[in-house]
Amino acid sequence: MTDALPTPLASLVNYLPDVPAAGASADPDLLFERFTEWSASRGLTLYPAQEEAIIEIVSGANLILSTPTGTGKSLVAIAAHFAALADGRRTFYTAPIKALVSEKFFALVEIFGPANVGMVTGDSSVNPDAPIICCTAEILANIALRHGADAPVDQVVMDEFHFYSDPERGWAWQVPLLTLPDVQFILMSATLGDVSWLSKDLTRRTDRETAVVTGVERPVPLNYYYATTPVHETVEDLLNTGQSPIYIVHFSQLAALERAQALSSLKIVSREQRDQIADAIGEFRFTTNFGRTLSRLIRAGIGVHHAGMLPKYRRLVEQLAQQGLLRVICGTDTLGVGINVPIRTVLLTALTKYDGTRTRQLTAREFHQIAGRAGRAGFDTAGTVVAQAPEHETENARLIAKAGDDPKKLKKVVKKRAPEGFVSWGEPSFNRLIAAEPETLTSSMQINHAMLLNIIGRGHGSDGKSDAFAATRSLLEDNHEPRSRQLELERQALAIYRTLRTAEIVEQLPPDENGHVGIRLTVDLQPNFALNQPLSPFALAAFDLLNTDSPTYALDMVSVLEATLDDPRPVLSAQQFAAKGEAVAAMKAEGIEYDQRMELLDQITHPKPLEELLDAAFEIYKASQPWVGDFELSPKTVVRDMYERAMTFNDYIGYYKLNRSEGLVLRYFSDAFKAARATIPDEAKTEDLLDLIEWLGELVRQVDSSLLDEWEELTNPTDVQGEADLVASHGRGVTAVLPPAPRSVVSNLRAFRILVRNELFKRVQFAALDKVDDLGELDSPLGFSRDQWADALDGYYAEHDSIGTAGDARSASMLTVTEGPHVWVLRQTFDDPAGDHDWGIDAEVDLAESAEQGVAVVRVTGVSRL
Repeated sequence: MTDALPTPLASLVNYLPDVPAAGASADPDLLFERFTEWSASRGLTLYPAQEEAIIEIVSGANLILSTPTGTGKSLVAIAAHFAALADGRRTFYTAPIKALVSEKFFALVEIFGPANVGMVTGDSSVNPDAPIICCTAEILANIALRHGADAPVDQVVMDEFHFYSDPERGWAWQVPLLTLPDVQFILMSATLGDVSWLSKDLTRRTDRETAVVTGVERPVPLNYYYATTPVHETVEDLLNTGQSPIYIVHFSQLAALERAQALSSLKIVSREQRDQIADAIGEFRFTTNFGRTLSRLIRAGIGVHHAGMLPKYRRLVEQLAQQGLLRVICGTDTLGVGINVPIRTVLLTALTKYDGTRTRQLTAREFHQIAGRAGRAGFDTAGTVVAQAPEHETENARLIAKAGDDPKKLKKVVKKRAPEGFVSWGEPSFNRLIAAEPETLTSSMQINHAMLLNIIGRGHGSDGKSDAFAATRSLLEDNHEPRSRQLELERQALAIYRTLRTAEIVEQLPPDENGHVGIRLTVDLQPNFALNQPLSPFALAAFDLLNTDSPTYALDMVSVLEATLDDPRPVLSAQQFAAKGEAVAAMKAEGIEYDQRMELLDQITHPKPLEELLDAAFEIYKASQPWVGDFELSPKTVVRDMYERAMTFNDYIGYYKLNRSEGLVLRYFSDAFKAARATIPDEAKTEDLLDLIEWLGELVRQVDSSLLDEWEELTNPTDVQGEADLVASHGRGVTAVLPPAPRSVVSNLRAFRILVRNELFKRVQFAALDKVDDLGELDSPLGFSRDQWADALDGYYAEHDSIGTAGDARSASMLTVTEGPHVWVLRQTFDDPAGDHDWGIDAEVDLAESAEQGVAVVRVTGVSRL
């Protein structure tokens, strides 16, 4: 097999037979023959299971494909899209997360060409009318609810179908099965368990035969071992016996990083391999504190991979692994969600995980999803799965081995007990999981305002009528839930319907001549209703509550937006911890007793700007738009907090100790930037607000340009680069391409001015608190010492009592900038109580140095009275 970028002649579109006459289908034998010709042209030989699955698809049957990882389910999905195109049908591919949707989009663009492939993820829409659409499961579910049997969907390929059992999101995998009776379904996963019930149900609903391909032997068999040696010894043994690359699975991000750092003392790679890694990394910039740690680990042949990392770091680890340069990767069980990291051995550090509620043993499905990543078809003759014994068991094994065969010494061995609260697991647990079949899928059906409104919105045409009662009854009475749960869903639907009628969002029409009662929407739902940020319409309404003349208008607009975004929980937890720490210190100073302090601390949470205003507005808004009650408004300050603190991204991560979560934090900033650009009307964007939005976008780009550049590239792929470049830039092709460096920080002058202003205001804030040590730490390396700061502030405070930091103190009017071609000259004025504005900071900015370092490099030249 080969992963080489195909020549245009290898495009699968070139193998399509002539489009059949209207109402006819392409010849199944011819389709199968053409597809196998194409796969052979790419050096791919079909496994028997793949052949069986593809024959069923081209014959028009539904397919449930439950075969192990490495048996080529992706190729079967490609064949399904090929068959649909041949018949002129529209085909959808769904995956559980946006990253996988994006990855599949680029893979299909390579195979079918950009004109034939589109993508819809909620915040990106690329070629949405294409015959092949990649989307998340929720996107397809909402399309199915809105259109029912008339949905513009002819075939659905649902990848990772085991998400059907997810308690929160499983409804989205079930809804299309219930509402699209004319669709051909291809359901795929390595861990589906018994699907006989699903096969019968799917045949009944679609009136198509449903083929099940399962029980297939892995082309790369797995060997299982239980290790009682310490982890570092287990890893050394695997390395010495040729079992690398090794993916060491942890169930927390902290544990993964700590393991990687602990293993760095081992000799993982040779000197020659270190040189190869250095050459492959090239000029890649490790710009954050975690990045510098990752750089050291990667150069030692050790990767780290988890969801809290910046995308550019995860991509770097994946691409170095694909080149065979990383022998050990420490990560979390996100590996089991389709992440493309080639590995030979999976080493599980535990067989239990915390699921958000409790610590429990892994399910058979979770175990097989992770274990199945071992062994690479075309590279390995076998894969290895190792379960590491608990630490107390490993220690006991060491003590027993040390005692040897001496009965007296064995009798004296005092075995170490399991730690308190330990959820027991061991070799019997491992053996049980190996033998266990994945659990049978369980239904997780839901009903909410948005779902019901989409159903009512069907057929909302000239007469405005739809048979919503019958459609809703069918959805809630003929699903996969037990009857008791169906009745509960019906009661929920009735309560939702009553709120919609009370709010006059819908109205009930008199019975027609056949006695059917109609329901009509009294409002027009936007075309992308329930697909994008669900609270954006509320934000749009809340903007009108703000006064454009207020000095905090720009930041207040940001606070409205932030209240509609998903919570970045690590940040909010860190903010709450910091707030409680400050409160404890203040209460101790006031002499408040311990018990009362504890009671008061329970009331302290993370900062919530505009909370009272937004909560009141939200209650009013819900009365007329009750579907927003499905979602929670969450006032918070993250973007605003960083801006008001005049911090860089690294400053912010360091201040709240968020190194392990910097990817999550930057994703939040990226979402906030995109929401600001898309949601805030142009007429509401003041100059200050435009500055803030540009600053936020540039901040994201400088930390990890892929988050925004890829989004913009996806929106207009042909405007950015050619098809071959587009494919190659996402790791397709012979040579992996490292994530690109960000553009020059001085290229966006509007955003750069904000960076400069923030750098100076950071010094104003330190000066206001008389923090001369912090000022010295900032400016001593560039020539302005702590003592110079101390002398200057002594002079200022001899004349004024304080330095202002609120309102006008940080406005553009307090900063004078003389912009030269190479150096900018700055004067930051202090906001003194008398309003004299006679003291300030003199500084310079070297543009070339700033461009090289990717930040605004401010050099203080003096602090003085005018």
